[in-house]
Amino acid sequence: MNMTVQPISNQVVLHVEDLTVSFDGFKAVDKLNLYIDRNELRVIIGPNGAGKTTLLDLICGRTRATDGLIRFKGRELTKMPEHQIVRAGVGRKFQTPSIYENLTVFENLEISYPGGRSVFGALTFTRTRAVTDRVQQIAEQILLADRLQECAEFLSHGQKQRLEIGMLLMQEPELLMLDEPVAGMSVPERRQTAELLRQICKGRSVIVIEHDMEFVRSIAHKVTVMHQGKVLAEGPMDQVQADPHVIEVYLGH
Repeated sequence: MNMTVQPISNQVVLHVEDLTVSFDGFKAVDKLNLYIDRNELRVIIGPNGAGKTTLLDLICGRTRATDGLIRFKGRELTKMPEHQIVRAGVGRKFQTPSIYENLTVFENLEISYPGGRSVFGALTFTRTRAVTDRVQQIAEQILLADRLQECAEFLSHGQKQRLEIGMLLMQEPELLMLDEPVAGMSVPERRQTAELLRQICKGRSVIVIEHDMEFVRSIAHKVTVMHQGKVLAEGPMDQVQADPHVIEVYLGH
């Protein structure tokens, strides 16, 4: 069952239309349509193998589409290399935290500042007031302001996850994509991360892949359910949870 969803608002910033990718004849994503509004927090759920992570790979340019289009703020992304997609305002966090454990929290955030991303930028990078102010602002947002001088390897798992989100926020993305951001977290850490995501979507669109239904309910503006590379259902959490197709292929198991 492939439910085609039409844009419901002129605030749509991400258009994914008829998106398809095949691996040796297997369609991991199959004519998928997805529309994300400005400042929307969308959660994508579905069974393992549904194509959720592949969808994020396609949007960020890690995987190339076989067919279809991905348009972000009017720019077609499907032919762009990954670094250009980042510069276009798309940030991506993977399942495993990717931070520099031998650097301090401050240094992790500092090197994520846009002026320090390229080799040339890193060689000429100087610590200006704008950089330190931005680091302080993000550190407070991710609840690590009191750990700025601590080596990142000593952070808890949840703190490392939030640090990586902070590293992405330093780049000021307009679309932030997070793959299972609360996996392995304690209950208090999940609550802190939920509050963080509710805050950061006020200035950008956020797509989250998640399996924790309690966490999904606490953050999602809208939920998209994927199955076999297609959109199975979409809507508010209560509506999706009551959908018999969703219960059959995912929630019932």
